[in-house]
Amino acid sequence: MAEPNLKTGLLAAAAILVIWSGFIVFSRAGVLSGLTPYDVAALRFLVAGTLTVPFAYAWWPRHLSLRVQVLIALAGPGAIYSVMLFKGLENASAAYGGIFANGALPLFTMLIALIVTGIRPTAVQLIGAMVIVLGGVMVAWRGLTAGGADVVLGIGLFVGASSLIATYIYILKHCNVTPKQALALVNIPNALLYLPVWFLFLPSALGEVPIETVLAQAAFQGLGPGFLAVMIFALMAFHLGATPTAAVSAAVPAAAALLAVPVLGEIPTPLEWTGIAIVSIGLWVMIRSR
Repeated sequence: MAEPNLKTGLLAAAAILVIWSGFIVFSRAGVLSGLTPYDVAALRFLVAGTLTVPFAYAWWPRHLSLRVQVLIALAGPGAIYSVMLFKGLENASAAYGGIFANGALPLFTMLIALIVTGIRPTAVQLIGAMVIVLGGVMVAWRGLTAGGADVVLGIGLFVGASSLIATYIYILKHCNVTPKQALALVNIPNALLYLPVWFLFLPSALGEVPIETVLAQAAFQGLGPGFLAVMIFALMAFHLGATPTAAVSAAVPAAAALLAVPVLGEIPTPLEWTGIAIVSIGLWVMIRSR
């Protein structure tokens, strides 16, 4: 693979920002439309898996050990991550999803680097992390004090999903996984394992929702986050590195909150807007540390 290139990494980061903020908002729209979180995940892997099948043999990373392949399949944006995120969006707003699923990524990537390699975060990275945490608390304050158990559950699911993706970013960078290889490793095993489980055992409302809604979710989930974003995410991780990749992902909260206003009618309170702005400042601090 070629040497890391900053310009390529930044272009990939911009594309991820667009796709991932749309992913949060339109996934929230999907679970509010009557589809179950399991249905939305199934539509994602039905389309993304089908698109990946013709290339799976050529793209499969045979140089990786089975253990690493399993880790990438489980920790990446696969079935476990998708169900956790969609279940979280069933209980909490898109702004919460953006903050806690993406804003927590830099914190987890620094923690993983510390545990695995012993590399300590710099003072600037710690400051950025603390600023992100402060902004997250401000966004969550209303929900935690008045939103009830559902919001708390949603936040917990978002944080769990974030820890998975942070692990995935770290593995991609340190095992030199190409975007095509990441696509094959995420989509094929998850489609083969998840779709039969969903069809046989999980609750579904697919037949009760207008076909237009089903097709729209299938197209967006499968083509956007399910296919393009997996490759672009791997490209960004290679060219920018793990911590900057996670920091760029933390820009999603502001974009998702803005997009949720016209699409979902979810308008954050002044305190939540302030928290989103503070998270964005924390993001800027962490990118400067690069």
